[in-house]
Amino acid sequence: MASLMEDFISVLDQENGEYQRLAELSHEKKQIIIDGDIPALEEITEREQEIAGILKNLENKREEVVKDMSIVLSKDPEELTITNMIAFLNKQPEEQRKLTELRERLRETLEKLNDINQQNEELLRLAMEMAEFDLTLFRSMRQAPETANYDKRANNTGDLLGNSGFDARQ
Repeated sequence: MASLMEDFISVLDQENGEYQRLAELSHEKKQIIIDGDIPALEEITEREQEIAGILKNLENKREEVVKDMSIVLSKDPEELTITNMIAFLNKQPEEQRKLTELRERLRETLEKLNDINQQNEELLRLAMEMAEFDLTLFRSMRQAPETANYDKRANNTGDLLGNSGFDARQ
């Protein structure tokens, strides 16, 4: 069981390291979004995908370790959360301390990553709104203005002026 716990702590520590790398990339991405640097955004997204692949492999490894631990402890794998494992380790204070510290580091890292990702999401939403505004402005510049002609019910008829923008036939 001791080697399984060491493996579990090692995998969690590696996951935390990868999440920290992901948080750093997300922080870099924030400035890239602000600058509107599309090629750099593509490059950083590729790097994020690499880290996501590493994290997926670590997650699979962690799940295998938890499955092995569930067999040894005769517990359901869903019961073996980090908090429950800390409680199970009451006779092993060193492992309990390591796991507690690691849980706190993971929590801090994931909260930081979540905050940065929320900021990036808002920046991307604002950038999309700005692009939409620019497109609307561009389209309206190419369209002729409407006349102020009204029908019998006082509704705007929406007639457009000619290509010249000036109606000289009055």
